[in-house]
Amino acid sequence: MDLNRVFANNENWIKEKLALNPDFFNNLGQGQNPELLFIGCSDSRVSAEELMGLGPGEVFVHRNIANMVISIDLNVMSVVNYAVEHLKVNHVIVCGHYECGGVKAAMQSADLGILNPWLRNIRDVYRIHKNELNSIDDEGEKYDRLVELNVKEQCVNLIKTAAVQKAFRDRELKVHGWVFDVHTGKLIDLKIDFVKYLKDIMEIYHLD
Repeated sequence: MDLNRVFANNENWIKEKLALNPDFFNNLGQGQNPELLFIGCSDSRVSAEELMGLGPGEVFVHRNIANMVISIDLNVMSVVNYAVEHLKVNHVIVCGHYECGGVKAAMQSADLGILNPWLRNIRDVYRIHKNELNSIDDEGEKYDRLVELNVKEQCVNLIKTAAVQKAFRDRELKVHGWVFDVHTGKLIDLKIDFVKYLKDIMEIYHLD
């Protein structure tokens, strides 16, 4: 790719925005007040704002391989804390996607070096749900289901955090699990029952 094209695209984007709203960048410079935190995959096909039809300032975004929420990952935990406690977002979304390379890599026995400890978290999801997954004969369907179950478990990991528990208590923050279908472009709501999962884990994970 010719990087000069990127800067040309940027100039065209600026012109388009100013043509629609001369104060666009003045308003953008005054700060952000997003209602959504989007935790998605780093996959180049999954562009958070674009697939939701949102623009600058409307969504706070964190992306990593396979949309993981790992308690000892200071990056994602810092994003969650900042978005929930300081930006006061009302919704936290974990969005996976079908054909996720991270999920597929986790199900291979190959030594992937530094990726091994990261992918082990996905293997743990498989271990928790192995009876269901092993009952699926079609490999494509099995990977798709693991993508969905991984989203669910990352939502549970969010619910375990003090920031999310406090925000739910104080202002009824919601956690959502979605999947992006790269074959159709559709967002699929997995209908994560946030309150049910919160009740299920409170005995162990309750934080005042």
